[in-house]
Amino acid sequence: MTVLLSIFFSMITPMPINAGQVSTVEAVLLMANEATYGLALGLIVTIVFAGIKLSGRIIERQMGLAMAEILDPLTDEREQPLGSLLEMLFIILFLSANGHHLFLLIISRSYEAFPAGSVPTIPILADGIIKAGSTLLIAGLKLAAPMLAAFLLLMVVLAVLARMVPEMNILFISFPLRVGLGLLLMIIFLPFINTFVAEFADLMGKLLPL
Repeated sequence: MTVLLSIFFSMITPMPINAGQVSTVEAVLLMANEATYGLALGLIVTIVFAGIKLSGRIIERQMGLAMAEILDPLTDEREQPLGSLLEMLFIILFLSANGHHLFLLIISRSYEAFPAGSVPTIPILADGIIKAGSTLLIAGLKLAAPMLAAFLLLMVVLAVLARMVPEMNILFISFPLRVGLGLLLMIIFLPFINTFVAEFADLMGKLLPL
C-alpha cells in the first residue's frame, strides 16, 4: 500500500527538483528530509489516536480493572481490554465516515506544504507534536468525563452508606458495583463515540502543520 501510494503521489505531484541531476549524497539527504516529515506527521496522528485508548484506561482504573491485560495482535504488546475495544470501535467508525479519505488528503497536502527537496522546518513540526500531546490529554479526559462523574457519585453514595451502616463491608461491596456501573455506562455512552469522529477529524486538520 505504501509503495502504491508513493507511485500515485509521485505521478500527480510536480517535482521541484530534477531527479536526474541529484547525486547519491543528495538523494540520501532528500530521503532523510522526507522521513523527518513523515515521522512528524505520523507521530501527530498516532498521538491524537491514542486519546481513545487513554480514555479507556482511565475508565478501567475507575472500574478496578487496572490489572486486566490482553495481548494486542496488532502491536504484539499487552494492552488493556477496554481501551483496545474502544480503539477498534473508533477506527471502524472513523473508516465508515471516510476517514481514510482524510488521510489521503493530508498526504497530498503535505507534498504541497513541504515540497520534495525542502529543508525540514523542525520548529513547526515540533509545535504540532506538542499541541497533539495536549490534545491527547484533553480528548481522553473529555471521553472519560461522564464515567468519572458517575464513579464520583458512586463513591459519595458508598461513603454515606459507610457512615450510616458501619458494619457493612464497603470495600467488598464496591468492587462489583464499580464493574457493573462501568459496563452499564459503557453500553449507554458507546453510541456517542460516533459524534467524536467529526471532532477528531477537525482536530487533525488543525494540528497537522500543513
